[in-house]
Amino acid sequence: MRITWWGHATTTIEANGTRLLTDPVLTSRIAHLRRRRGPVPLPEAGHCDAVLVSHLHADHLHLTSLPMVAPDAALVVPRGAAKLIHADSGAAYSDRCIEVAPGNQIKIGSLEITAVTAHHDGRRLPWSSYSAQALGYRIDSSPSVWFAGDTDLYDGLAAEVGQVDLALVPVGGWGPSLGPGHLDPVRATEAVRLVGASTAVPVHFGTFWPIGFDWVKPELFLPPGDRFRAAMAEVDPAVKVELLAPGESIEVSA
Repeated sequence: MRITWWGHATTTIEANGTRLLTDPVLTSRIAHLRRRRGPVPLPEAGHCDAVLVSHLHADHLHLTSLPMVAPDAALVVPRGAAKLIHADSGAAYSDRCIEVAPGNQIKIGSLEITAVTAHHDGRRLPWSSYSAQALGYRIDSSPSVWFAGDTDLYDGLAAEVGQVDLALVPVGGWGPSLGPGHLDPVRATEAVRLVGASTAVPVHFGTFWPIGFDWVKPELFLPPGDRFRAAMAEVDPAVKVELLAPGESIEVSA
């Protein structure tokens, strides 16, 4: 399996000839946020068999990036998201949507994918009435993967996700505060422990930041990756933490 982190929550998961793209943000800006570290993802980032969207927030369901995704790629989205996509982008995109809820299973190419609960605000916000339950995804392959999306810890996380080999786990955010429904570096280590992952890739940090806020709470921009690695070494030194820079890839085996 090959994992590429493009920054924030955007990753490519490639296994057995199938490519999945998570929460694609393929531009230099998201509204008032700019890409402060790493290049804009290469065009190859949009080459995939399916997109996995975790929730409706604009830094995860980034409608501007959808035209940069392969035109025949399925869009796996939380149940209710297709209405928003249709209203903004039209039937050419909403007709490609596969809506899922926690517990739903689908197959993309050679990969079995299960939607799992994420404890996070599912509303589009701030000026939209659209809402859909936030999700994570379990990908059954060799190795198996949990893409957490945005989530906090919740009762039943371990039972619902099950044991996996690799966790793509959020450890930060995109601004000078980290609100409810997110994991910080220490809480992220508990999530990894709960799902029994032997390898963890920290994501959702060190990429986007509000314009003009470069020197506001800089400790919340890049340091969460190193803090997660240090905290994970204390909680379970057997877990291998792969701390990537945007655009970097790793090869992972079961």
